Amino acid sequence: MTALALPAPGPRLRGLLLTLLALAGWELAARALTGAFVLAAPSQVLGWLAAHPGLMARALRETLTNAAAGFVLGNLAALALAALALLWPRAQALVTGVALVVFCLPLVATGPILRVIFGPGAGPQIVLAALAVYYTTLIPLLVGLRAAPASWFDLVHSYGRGRWSALVHVRARAALPYLVAGLQIAAPAAFLGAMVGEFTGAERGMGVLTIRALRGLDVPMTWALASVATAVAMLAYVALGALARRLAPDAPPLLLSPPPAPARRQGLRAAMLVSAATLALWWGAIALFGLNPFFAKSPTDVAAALLTDADAGATRAKLGVALAETAAFLLPGYLAGLAAGAGLAMALVLAPQVAGPVMSAAIALRSVPIVTTAPLIVLALGRGAAGTVTLVAVMVFFPTLVACLHGLRQTPGQVMDVMDSFAATRLTRLLRVRIPAMLPAFFAAARMAVPAAVLAVTVVEWLATGRGLGSLMALSASLSDYDLLWSAVVLTTTLSALCHAAVARVEARVLRRYAPEQLT
Repeated sequence: MTALALPAPGPRLRGLLLTLLALAGWELAARALTGAFVLAAPSQVLGWLAAHPGLMARALRETLTNAAAGFVLGNLAALALAALALLWPRAQALVTGVALVVFCLPLVATGPILRVIFGPGAGPQIVLAALAVYYTTLIPLLVGLRAAPASWFDLVHSYGRGRWSALVHVRARAALPYLVAGLQIAAPAAFLGAMVGEFTGAERGMGVLTIRALRGLDVPMTWALASVATAVAMLAYVALGALARRLAPDAPPLLLSPPPAPARRQGLRAAMLVSAATLALWWGAIALFGLNPFFAKSPTDVAAALLTDADAGATRAKLGVALAETAAFLLPGYLAGLAAGAGLAMALVLAPQVAGPVMSAAIALRSVPIVTTAPLIVLALGRGAAGTVTLVAVMVFFPTLVACLHGLRQTPGQVMDVMDSFAATRLTRLLRVRIPAMLPAFFAAARMAVPAAVLAVTVVEWLATGRGLGSLMALSASLSDYDLLWSAVVLTTTLSALCHAAVARVEARVLRRYAPEQLT
């Protein structure tokens, strides 16, 4: 008697089954933790949403509007900066350096400052959303703008065209997959930036509801807010991916011969120019907005607070203690997030049949706003290393995963055809071809992840642990100790910039061997 062979479930059915299993596991876990005030079951989340549909709809509309406005403005700024850097190569170091410094400004501190500048209204939310996204788009875009074969530029030059034509007809086409990767990473970041802006005194929005839920220990409300934010971010991610597949269906180009290597970079000169431009923007912003000196501290005020004032020693001691506490959690979380993101991306290439469900879970994990889950995770894992490192790793993990997946998919089709002719295994293709093709995207993610990791650790310190630079900035803002607040902002920004420079140095050494076209 022959056994009846049932067909294997398709990808959609398999994904649906895994989703149902995940929801069932979530429900059981929540019921097992009843009374712990950590996890709300899906049934409780749906019950809360059904009981408060109007409240959620109004808050979501407000936050989504501000996040969308910031998303558009931030990405337009990224496009403009990338075009300027490509059309005026001498200004590239200055443009990217100043952009990095601005991106490294901690949202925990810039939120209250923007609230003072803009007053009531949506200004801080939109600006913070734009600040949260422009650099995450700029870095992958610059990588993609260089990912075009030299022969294409020779063809453009043979027709007597200049840099603008090369930018529009060659670089823009090659950069499209990288641009979409940046946009996909930026979508959850814009929502987070808008919510952080609402934490600074907004009248409505998801952030305002989050404050109410956290203060009241309303776990179902907290998880309902997190679930809605997750769903919105996942829809944006999927929509942008579908748009990318429609606009760029062709295989990536083959980079046969990279352009000639440029002259040795003048790192010290570039750093001095960036520092001078940053100081000029700092003074200029204070003068432009006519900010009160009691609140807005200039570079000379910060220098005095750290060096010459009567309490300068006490200020330095506070900053030193806070910096040590922050650094102890920052580096392990950063490295863990990078390793998890790159490792999972390579695993999905080796086992593509599980890519759909795994990516859905990864998107959901990253899309949950950290401002809603940080106190709950710290409550579950403790205020020590486990909770903080986990949250930092989660913030770093998703951008790294997305960037590395895009990088692995940029392996030229011609090279894969050669591997096919040798009957190479998936592992051989990964080691010999895909990983070298992934390196530029990986290092772009590693650079973007530095400020993201600093943001994560300071937000956790602000909302949950009560220690470190994040807590110090929040406390100094509440006490109107603006000398200490601005000093902490400078220290946090400098820490981010130095870590970013260290990653860039490693990147240059690796890419010089494996992807020299990215060094132009």
